[in-house]
Amino acid sequence: MVNHRQVFDDVRRGMIPAHIYNDPELFELEKERLFSRAWLFVAHESEIPQDGDYVVRRILDDSFIIARDSQGEIRAMFNMCLHRGMQVCRAEMGNASNFRCPYHGWSYRNDGRIIGLPFHHDAYGGEDGFRKKGQTLLPAPSLASYNGLIFISMDPDAEPLGEFLGDFKFYLDFYTKQSGHGLEVHGPQRWRIKANWKIGVENFAGDMYHTPQTHASVVEIGLFREPKAEKRKHGATYWAHKGGGTTYKLPPGTFEERLRYVGYPDDMINRIKGVWTPEQQKLVGDDGFMISAASCFPNLSFVHNWPKVEDGSDVLPFISIRMWQPIDEHETEVYSWFAVDSAAPEAYKRDSYRAYLMCFGSTGMFEQDDVENWVSLTNTAAGSMARRLRLNSRMGLLADGRPVVEPLPPQQFHGPGVAHVGYNEHNQRSLLGLWADHLESPPAPSRRTDIGTYNPDGITPLAQTNRAKSAHQSNNEEPVRLP
Repeated sequence: MVNHRQVFDDVRRGMIPAHIYNDPELFELEKERLFSRAWLFVAHESEIPQDGDYVVRRILDDSFIIARDSQGEIRAMFNMCLHRGMQVCRAEMGNASNFRCPYHGWSYRNDGRIIGLPFHHDAYGGEDGFRKKGQTLLPAPSLASYNGLIFISMDPDAEPLGEFLGDFKFYLDFYTKQSGHGLEVHGPQRWRIKANWKIGVENFAGDMYHTPQTHASVVEIGLFREPKAEKRKHGATYWAHKGGGTTYKLPPGTFEERLRYVGYPDDMINRIKGVWTPEQQKLVGDDGFMISAASCFPNLSFVHNWPKVEDGSDVLPFISIRMWQPIDEHETEVYSWFAVDSAAPEAYKRDSYRAYLMCFGSTGMFEQDDVENWVSLTNTAAGSMARRLRLNSRMGLLADGRPVVEPLPPQQFHGPGVAHVGYNEHNQRSLLGLWADHLESPPAPSRRTDIGTYNPDGITPLAQTNRAKSAHQSNNEEPVRLP
């Protein structure tokens, strides 16, 4: 039996029990107390731009249909027929005005309402036996979006998404809002790795320290402008509420010059200036930091980088969104999307996509380097010796807990949260601290929804969102909840 209190205390002080990366008991706690409460990314609005578009996504063992219904409203519906529990939709994506269960033929509109029940009168005596009116596929307990990113929480009493994200929204905008037209995403690519889901999230949240070792060859072949991988130590890490990430230190210049340095054309720079706040622009133009990788608790990550697409060519930035979907304690399904501003020139979109595939697609150079480490860590964490070992994750701290380098003052880092220059593990500790907080919390109460005669008024239909101004734009959080 694992002493969970001791595990969580060790995690908070930065001495990580190695077995947390391959422990079935802790994984059950994660399912019960973390993934049952937190806001979890499932899709982007640009994946379902037209009325009737849908994608099917999972949260652990639960399958959801994420659809834009015939009225243009976004829905998230549990993919299980009200009759005998068959999956209503077995395609991963498509466009449909309704869904028909292949088992007994019950059918539902793309807003979840039941519209067809074969032999309704003969089998049930009509409405007297089963009242169709008001019955819907079970809606997600909580649904909301931010800048087109669609999130689900399995907790009907979840705090509003905006409060959950907190100050990390400031940094989310760098990835998701480069014009008033919003993002378009392509994908996802999907693949499975024999590694614990937390490892990738931690890596993207703040691990600049591995770059000179793990990715040295990528820099040495001239893929990037910087001649040495250890220049990462001049960048900063930041942590704000539910997320954090890394930055590169840029050479001297104006806001415009620094964006050109990483490959943005002038027309995109002009649009960026129109949507980023003065503080967001100061982070780049005054402070000289450009955001790179980041993670949003618990399992959403982002990449922003600017490699050379061809020999001798200028660098070109790309953005990637990825979700680390746990399969079990030692396997993760990675979802990876290419993201680009929808107003960007077509040539830019094409070349940026090539840069993404080369670096962080399923066969990307960075991806191959990283996965080898993560698989090895997970395998080793399964053994008996791993239960004796505490991994030292105290980089950036002195023995008495004081920081090796003091946080940057506000006049040197205009973003919210806490930022430090140089190699450290402040972000990894913050992320695992949130993990420990969730796993120590009591489990959320279960709620039952009865169908048919036990609930004659039916399930309350999912509340409607305000329709986005365009298929690719949703700049404000739009919560959708059961009353």
